[in-house]
Amino acid sequence: MRYARKHNEQTREKIVATAARLFREQGIAVGLAKIMAEAGLTVGTFYTHFKSKEALVREALRESLLVRPELLEKALRARDLEQAIRVYLSPEHRDAPGAGCPTAALAPEVARHPRPTRHTFMVNLEPTFDVLVELLTARPGKHDATRAEAAALFGLLAGTLQLARATPDRAQSDAILEAGVRGALRLANGDPHSGAPPGT
Repeated sequence: MRYARKHNEQTREKIVATAARLFREQGIAVGLAKIMAEAGLTVGTFYTHFKSKEALVREALRESLLVRPELLEKALRARDLEQAIRVYLSPEHRDAPGAGCPTAALAPEVARHPRPTRHTFMVNLEPTFDVLVELLTARPGKHDATRAEAAALFGLLAGTLQLARATPDRAQSDAILEAGVRGALRLANGDPHSGAPPGT
C-alpha cells in the first residue's frame, strides 16, 4: 500500500513536470496525448491523477513558477539585481523556454483561462514580486519599493524576452535583450542614464 502511494505520487510528479516543460515550449494548447506520451504513460492514466486538463495546467503553472533556474536563484540569493536581470535577459534563457520563466512563455495564454487558473498563476508569482521588492529597496538611496514597481520591472523583463524569442534574426534578438537589460536597470535605478552604454 505504501509502495502504491509512492508510485502514484511519482507518476503525478512526472506528468506535472512533463506538462510544465511542454506548455512552456509549445503552449498550453499541447494535447494530453503528447504530454502523456512524453511522460511514458497512457492517456487513461491521466484521469487517475487529474479531473481535467485545466487542473493539470494549474499544477504545472504552480510548479514552474516556484522553481527558478540555478543561475537566477544564485543572483537573487546574492541580492544582485543587475546580475539577476542579466541572467533573465540572457541568450541562454531565450533559447531554453522549456526550462525558463513561465510568465514570458505563457502569460498571454493564461489571461484567456478561467479565473481559478489565473488566480493560481498570480498567487504563485507573488514570491517573485516579493524578492524584487527587496532587491529594489536594497539599492543605495532608494525608497521602499512597492509591489506595483516590482511588477512593472518584471513585466519589462518578460516582455523583452518574448520579443527577443519572436525575432528570427539572432543579432537583432541579442540587441533586444541588451537593450532590455539597460532599460530594466534604468527603471530599477530611477536614473535615465543608468545602464547606458559607455559614451552615451
